[in-house]
Amino acid sequence: MKIREFLIIIPARYSSSRFPGKPLAKIAGESMLSTVWKQCVKASSKRNVIIATDDKRIKNHCESQDMQVIMTSKRCQTGTDRVIEVSKKVTCKFYINVQGDEPLINVKDIKKIINYSYKYPKYILNGIAEINDKKDFLNKNIPKAVINNLGDLMYMSRSPIPINKEGSFISAFKQVCIYSFPRDTLRVKNMYNNKTSVEDIEDIEILRFLEKGFKIKMIKLSDTSVAVDTPADLKRVKKIIARNYV
Repeated sequence: MKIREFLIIIPARYSSSRFPGKPLAKIAGESMLSTVWKQCVKASSKRNVIIATDDKRIKNHCESQDMQVIMTSKRCQTGTDRVIEVSKKVTCKFYINVQGDEPLINVKDIKKIINYSYKYPKYILNGIAEINDKKDFLNKNIPKAVINNLGDLMYMSRSPIPINKEGSFISAFKQVCIYSFPRDTLRVKNMYNNKTSVEDIEDIEILRFLEKGFKIKMIKLSDTSVAVDTPADLKRVKKIIARNYV
């Protein structure tokens, strides 16, 4: 079997506790999932982009929009677990995971992660951007990353970090949900559907790999992306899009 260089995978789950049906929520006349898919296709090609879901409603939507889709197990606890399932069916050198709830994802950022995957073929990669708003710094829905001088992840939390003794916001990075996983990192024993302790507490998927001792290179990306975790986030995205079209 010929090994692909890479595959962009968009995990899409219908049954979100905070926002049921989120992938099919409408933005400017099309689904959020379709908006993300189009950005991924611009960064590569239709052949290299696939949506991973466990829900027939999402599958039917993808097929009606000519978006490549693959069914994964309902047992998957996270998007990362869906990526691991896809890696068992499609052999690639590395897998790019783009979250289906970031409709403002920048095409250049996706391309940057792909390019850096060749530069750091043994590293897991994840995106970050500077936080410029104290509200974002305090927002528990936005994971904050602390990195070392080499650009490697030291820790990530939903809590406001790093923070001084006075509790002031000085500077910080937020996670941008584009990942790159070399194939070997997904094939490690007990990786699939096996949340680590801190990952489970923080509800941040990348911590599973950090806890297991993997080095994670954090790549600086643009700050234009907004993760949609709640209906309020969706309203924020719609306002941003409306301003850009004025």
